[in-house]
Amino acid sequence: MDEVKQIVADIKNKKFRPIYFLMGEEPYYIDNISKYIENNVLSEEEKGFNQMILYGRDVSIEDIVGHAKRYPMMSEYQVVIVKEAQDLSRNIEKLVSYAEQPQPTTILVFNYKYKTIDKRKKLYKTLKKSGVIFESKKLYDNQVSDWIRRVLSGQNYTISPKAAQMLAEFLGTNLSKISNELDKLKIILPEGTQITPELIEQNIGISKDYNNFELQNAVGSRNVLKANQIIKYFGENPKDNPMVVTVALLYNFFSKLLYLHGLTDKSPRSVASALKINPYFVNDYITASKNYPMKKVSGVIAILREFDVKGKGVGSNAVKQGDLLKEMVVRIMN
Repeated sequence: MDEVKQIVADIKNKKFRPIYFLMGEEPYYIDNISKYIENNVLSEEEKGFNQMILYGRDVSIEDIVGHAKRYPMMSEYQVVIVKEAQDLSRNIEKLVSYAEQPQPTTILVFNYKYKTIDKRKKLYKTLKKSGVIFESKKLYDNQVSDWIRRVLSGQNYTISPKAAQMLAEFLGTNLSKISNELDKLKIILPEGTQITPELIEQNIGISKDYNNFELQNAVGSRNVLKANQIIKYFGENPKDNPMVVTVALLYNFFSKLLYLHGLTDKSPRSVASALKINPYFVNDYITASKNYPMKKVSGVIAILREFDVKGKGVGSNAVKQGDLLKEMVVRIMN
């Protein structure tokens, strides 16, 4: 995120580089940097003659280089943006000769999504010298809540830990999807607002009481009544609460519990650091570790593996998702 801010700041200050090679598994930042260049480098008058959008499936490297070597018309720079550049992956190394001597009046942008170029090859090393290479890595599940908090903080909003966790669990690691939902909230909420579970429930439709986060807490605290209420709700709303997500999140939770049992230092700070969780949630894990000894946790992980397979239809085609979830939770909490 800091690297993105630096790239944008340099562009804003007109410290342009001749090539921006934006690559990686997470398209969110690739799209944002590319869009910022597209919208801010040239004036509206200059764009007509000096800004070109190309698509990887429609052009060759030779075509791109040909466009990049043109001189701008009545402008200091021209901008050439290659979207879906990953479609050129078989021949991308042909870009080396241009990268060695790029046209100084051209700003050439590659949106190379879901892939990366080989860092051992000449193209990568050459681009590092002559331009900017940005690798957009996919966030891990446990990093999403913190990403949400940081994004909102930079826009003068705050969010409670539980609300951030709700968004992360419901929307996954798709940053574009998360950003769209946050934008919807910002339209209706004034700056300075703290986003709470109630606001998310009202405006996004994620239940603050019946979600995977609450199920995790209910199971961890051995609250059988609450766990069964949530499972019943999931069974009645299977499309909004897919079993595969529930199993994955519980698996992650119990895997961390297993790790927690192996820690010698179980102080809140040490636990938060070791498990890579928000300190706000440490007590939930400590409580669960008392309710589930190490041997029991190992058994629960085996149960979750079994139901992960069943939830995908192996050996349980005729069984409803709600029934599978109920059986799974009963076996975990017994």
